Amino acid sequence: MRRSYSSTVIWWQLLPLLLFLSLHLLPQRALADDEGDALLRLKSNLLDPKNILQSWDQNLASPCTWFHVTCNSENSVTRVDLGNSNLGGKLVPELGQLHNLQYLELYGNTISGDIPKELGDLKNLLSLDLYQNNITGSIPPTLGSMTSLRVLRLNNNHLTKEVPMNLSSIKGLQILDLSNNNLSGNVPLIGSFSSFTPISFANNTKLCGPVVGVRCDNGSPYSPPPYVSPPPEKKKNKIRPKAIAGGASAGAALLCVVAVIVFAQWRQHKSHDRFFDVPGEENPKIHLGQLKRFSLRELQVASDDFSSKNILGSGGFGKVYKGRLSNGSLVAIKRLKEGRTPGGELQFQTEMEMISRAVHRNLLRLLGFCMTPTERLLVYPFMENGSVASCIQGKKENEATLDWTTRWHIALGSARGLSYLHEQCDPKIIHRDVKAANILLDKDFEAVVGDFGLAKLMDYKDTHVTTVVRGTIGHIAPEYISTGKSSEKTDVYGYGIMLLELITGQRAFDLARLADNDDVMLLDWVKAKLANERIDLLVSPDLKNNYIEEEVKRLFQLALLCTQVSPGDRPKMSEVVQMLEDDGIARRWEEWQRTEVQSQVSELASRLNSELMFDSSCNLPADELSGPR
Repeated sequence: MRRSYSSTVIWWQLLPLLLFLSLHLLPQRALADDEGDALLRLKSNLLDPKNILQSWDQNLASPCTWFHVTCNSENSVTRVDLGNSNLGGKLVPELGQLHNLQYLELYGNTISGDIPKELGDLKNLLSLDLYQNNITGSIPPTLGSMTSLRVLRLNNNHLTKEVPMNLSSIKGLQILDLSNNNLSGNVPLIGSFSSFTPISFANNTKLCGPVVGVRCDNGSPYSPPPYVSPPPEKKKNKIRPKAIAGGASAGAALLCVVAVIVFAQWRQHKSHDRFFDVPGEENPKIHLGQLKRFSLRELQVASDDFSSKNILGSGGFGKVYKGRLSNGSLVAIKRLKEGRTPGGELQFQTEMEMISRAVHRNLLRLLGFCMTPTERLLVYPFMENGSVASCIQGKKENEATLDWTTRWHIALGSARGLSYLHEQCDPKIIHRDVKAANILLDKDFEAVVGDFGLAKLMDYKDTHVTTVVRGTIGHIAPEYISTGKSSEKTDVYGYGIMLLELITGQRAFDLARLADNDDVMLLDWVKAKLANERIDLLVSPDLKNNYIEEEVKRLFQLALLCTQVSPGDRPKMSEVVQMLEDDGIARRWEEWQRTEVQSQVSELASRLNSELMFDSSCNLPADELSGPR
């Protein structure tokens, strides 16, 4: 009996724990499964010719591991980024199951069909971007239930019928664009509609109402508010100076009152903006997604007042400090060299938005930023294994070396990241400083491209994009040096040099090689050794001959293809990815060699022809050389 009683007591004591597990842990697992199923349902309904959704695999434990999907700390989906991905097909009602979703970006595709009414269930959604598709049907009135919505862009589709009036009840809605559709009906000047311009509804010829300036029921167009003439001006009399002073004082007082009212309204509007926790100039048309705006004090505390002991590295853009936030997470804080300039806040935020929209497994994600009158700081996740450069050039004796398989994987991962910047971002992003120091490695040694977008960010004060050449000696493409103009092929050149760094462990520019009468430029040094077929002298000593010689040759060939003098001869980064994935380097190399041989033969023939013409002219008599007189 005593044992039975004790067991009963133990079970009663465990009951609260079991209830907690059933109420908290099991629903979370079910939530993750539901979200994964919803996204897989979306994938099955979309046409994906470029295989963008390849990583959306039902065999993977969580959708948080998929490309173009972002999750929060509870592993719940908060962001789906599939803009400009060449996707067709239709949307699915199951999207309404992503209850913690904040950003749904599907713009710039060819998606057709209706907007599912179930999207109205997304109470946490901040931004819905479905513009520039082939979407038909009407705007579901359920979208008016998305009380957190700040951005709604449905422009450039084929939407019909009325604009749901309950959209005007979304108090926080800052951006609305329904232009270039086939909408009809009345758009009254109520609620949030009153804050939007006619541009938001442009090119919908059947719309009417005060907002669009067209009277409904075929009436005459709306006119501006009637002009009220001022009262008749009294006859001017001579006014004593004292009266003038009194009038000026009254006017100044009135201006102060107006200024106080405007400031109060501004503060009231600002209280709804959850993204900006530090006063500063802001543009409501810029939405910064999940970016947090840190205070300078937060980052000072995190980095121990930017202590020198916390410096992770420094470069052309500034120093990077290791920091620990108040929640315990480790971050890397980049303190940009150039302080903030007056009037540059909006441009800075614009560039922040562009950088934050580039979400890919092989790109370093921006967590947040800080702006003060003298400081500009960017906050990134901390990369446990540093950079490729630190692993192959500044490695300590007790640190493990990067094996050959890892190096090949780094080459592929960094290529994928750059390809995404060039061909899937809108607008596309040119890095302009691709090198081993800017390829970072996470805890699993996955390659993560860092510092992208910063070249443009640092140049925003310039009047022309060609005024400043950003980059590092040894990595800069020849056409960039000569013209100051960068392109995707500039990054391809930098990637090729990075491959040489990865294979050899050498620096791109190293005066120490002069001691051995070698070239200071890594590319020239490699070409000289390859001419003598001395691959063994090129591979990093850290590998200790543990590499696959054929794969080393292939990577050298790829590096040389990427560093050709003419930008047009270099492959695209998407082609580089393809060559690495399907072992197509050898085929491309053979094609290039045939072209190169033909080019050399043509050049030699042209040179010989010129010499023959010169020789034949030299044998002519003097009077024939002089010509007619």
